[in-house]
Amino acid sequence: MEVVRVNGLDVAYRRAGAGPPLVLVHGAAADSRMWLPQLDALAGELTVVAWDEPGAGGSADVPAGFGLADYASCLAALIGALELGPAHVAGLSWGGTLVLELFHRHPERVASLILADTYAGWKGSLPAAEVRDRVEGVRQMLAAPEDGFDATLPRLWAGEPPPEAALLLDAMHADVRPASMRTELGLMAEADLRDLLPRVTAPTLLIWGEHDARSPLDVARRFERAIPHAELVVIPGAGHVSNLEQPELFNDAVRAFCRAHPLPPPAAQRR
Repeated sequence: MEVVRVNGLDVAYRRAGAGPPLVLVHGAAADSRMWLPQLDALAGELTVVAWDEPGAGGSADVPAGFGLADYASCLAALIGALELGPAHVAGLSWGGTLVLELFHRHPERVASLILADTYAGWKGSLPAAEVRDRVEGVRQMLAAPEDGFDATLPRLWAGEPPPEAALLLDAMHADVRPASMRTELGLMAEADLRDLLPRVTAPTLLIWGEHDARSPLDVARRFERAIPHAELVVIPGAGHVSNLEQPELFNDAVRAFCRAHPLPPPAAQRR
């Protein structure tokens, strides 16, 4: 892990490989470890950077009053500080919503988008009743006593998860800070980025687990219709965390997309 100070916060990140830049943005109740299968597999031809968002992993606590725009600003500042941009930027679930906000506010940092099993915010992608149920579920989760707090979100897997993936997710859940979950899922519940989708001008890859029960395929189809020239890849046998459940197929899709939309290596590698 390395740490860089951006926007007054210490932000930790993992970096591997050399070549065109690919920035990976994790989901809620997770950190950069979520992307270990991608860091290992894609570093042979890409500079792969996976951050710990503020409030996660090795990064500083999320500040009070932090909004979606603040997360996007921190991510943009990280890309700038590491001289990566414009980069391929990928996000899964909450991370995909954040990546959309990054494109909205800092398009100069984004060469292409990879949106996996994500939402235009819960409000922007799910029925109102489903959003209410999720908000209540999060409220109950956060109301548990400290020694009984469990950050595990329901319906993540399509079936029995690969043992190593389940262990990895359990390890991340054990390190979740309740304040961080309250912030990110509160923002997710209120976010509605539907109006942004038709204005996405960057090449866009959509990756969805065939059996995603949290962000179902009909959400992916709406993304595909709304984003100009978006390409959808459906991962068979995968649920919401498709990068962990079927990492080889996920990596193949990312690798092919990045090859089809070539970028120069980061500035530091060109010196």
